[in-house]
Amino acid sequence: MIILPISLTIAAGAALLNLWLTMRVGRMRGQEKVSIGDGGSEPLIRRMRAHSNFVENTAFVLILLALVELGVGSSVWLWAVGALYLVGRILHAIGMDGAMWGRMAGTIITMLTQLGLAGFAIYVVYATPASFSSKVVETEVIAPR
Repeated sequence: MIILPISLTIAAGAALLNLWLTMRVGRMRGQEKVSIGDGGSEPLIRRMRAHSNFVENTAFVLILLALVELGVGSSVWLWAVGALYLVGRILHAIGMDGAMWGRMAGTIITMLTQLGLAGFAIYVVYATPASFSSKVVETEVIAPR
């Protein structure tokens, strides 16, 4: 069995963060008395967008994180990238409530995390082509007569 401790931990943190964002939307729905849609309420729209934005970005980050960890193993920098991503998403959510610096910081952290992981994933694939050719086993196929 393969266990990816960084990816599993960050995915668990992301799930908890998702629940927090869901509860924030639910509380705002109660305050604004809106059960379906956004009711034109700007605070509710902002919370809904913070939650949606989290969901839109997190899948890519978790997939990249897991594949990089699977490809190169666990490392301190990968832990830092995953943790920083979650902090960035918290800052973004707080920023959507009005602290614009948090929104900007969270957005920048998210974009840099995705760019960094994507760039490193591409680097790993093309910087080590020998790793693929060394695992290829030649087999002889015997055609039935």
